[in-house]
Amino acid sequence: MTPANEIEFFVAAATTERLDRFLADQLGLSRTQAARLLADKAVTVDGKPARASRFLSRGERVTVRLPEHEPPRTLQPAAIALTLVYEDEHLAVIDKPAGLVVHPAPGHWNDTLVNALVARGTTLSGGAEGRPGIVHRLDRDTSGLMVVAKTDLAHRRLGAAIAARRVRRTYAALTWGHLDSSPTVIDAPLARHPSDRKRMTISPAGRSARTDAYVVARFEVAELLRLELHTGRTHQIRVHLEHIGHPIVGDPVYGGGGSRRISGAARREAEALERAAPRQALHAAGLAFRHPVTGAPLDLHSELPPDLGPALLAAGGQDLVARSEPLSYLAFFNRDA
Repeated sequence: MTPANEIEFFVAAATTERLDRFLADQLGLSRTQAARLLADKAVTVDGKPARASRFLSRGERVTVRLPEHEPPRTLQPAAIALTLVYEDEHLAVIDKPAGLVVHPAPGHWNDTLVNALVARGTTLSGGAEGRPGIVHRLDRDTSGLMVVAKTDLAHRRLGAAIAARRVRRTYAALTWGHLDSSPTVIDAPLARHPSDRKRMTISPAGRSARTDAYVVARFEVAELLRLELHTGRTHQIRVHLEHIGHPIVGDPVYGGGGSRRISGAARREAEALERAAPRQALHAAGLAFRHPVTGAPLDLHSELPPDLGPALLAAGGQDLVARSEPLSYLAFFNRDA
C-alpha cells in the first residue's frame, strides 16, 4: 500500500518528456518546485532516485513523497494581477490567465486565484474548505472565463444552475487533425484512471459527460474548434478530444503523441506547431447564464490570449493572428454558425 504522503504515477505512453516537466504537469508545480522535490530525493522512478533531466518511458512508475506539512489555516493574500470582465455585489467573472492555479493545494498554498481575490479585498462566499467563492474550476494551464460567487446565496444558485445545465460554457481549442463532421457530439462517461489518480479516462462505469465540437477554422494539420460543454467533468474536453483521436495541441497529459501522429510531408509543419504551443491550447472563451439574484441574462466573451498566438500562426492562421479579435472575426460567438 502506498503511504498517505506518497503519490504514484505510471507513464501511460511513450514520451520524450523530462522527469521535472512530467512532475510539474502532473502535480501542478513550477519547474523550480519540481526540482526541489528531486533535490530532496523525494522522487523515484521504478524505485530508484532519478535526475531532473531523465526522460521517461512507457510503463515506468514515478513515486513522489510529498512534504508532510499542514496548509495555512488562513488564506494569505497574493499580489497577482487579475482581469475582471464583470463584477457586482453578488459575483465576479474573471478572465484567468494560463499558469494560475484556482485554489490552494499542495505546492500552491499562497499563489492561487483565491489568494489573489483575497488580496484585492473581494468578499467571497463560504464555498468548500480552502475554496471560497469557487463555483467551478479551470485547469491550471487552461485560460479564460470563470465565475466566482461573493455571497452564499449566489454560490448556491450558480451551483444549481450548473448542475441543471443552465450555464453555457464555450471553449476554443486548437486540436490535431480534422473532424469528420461538424458538429461532432462526444458522449462518453469519465472516471478516474485506475493507475494514475491525476488522470481521467473513458469508462462505462464513469459519470456521464457530453461535449459538442464545431469546426471554426481548418488548417493543414490542425483545426480551431468551438466546444460546448453539456457537463463539466474534470479534464472533460481534454479526455474527450483524445478519445476521438483529435487531442489538444500542447496537452502534456492527453496529447496523444503530438506531432508524432502526423506523417508524410506535413510532419515538419506539425513539429513546428508543437514547438510553438506554450501549453495546452484550450481557452474558456464564453460564459452565458442568468444572474443568480437579478435574473438578468449575462453573455460574456474572452478573445484568445496572446500566448496562443504563436501556435495559431504556426498552424497556418496568419490572417487570424493579424486581427485584434480573431474569434469575433470568425463569428465564433455566433452560436448558430
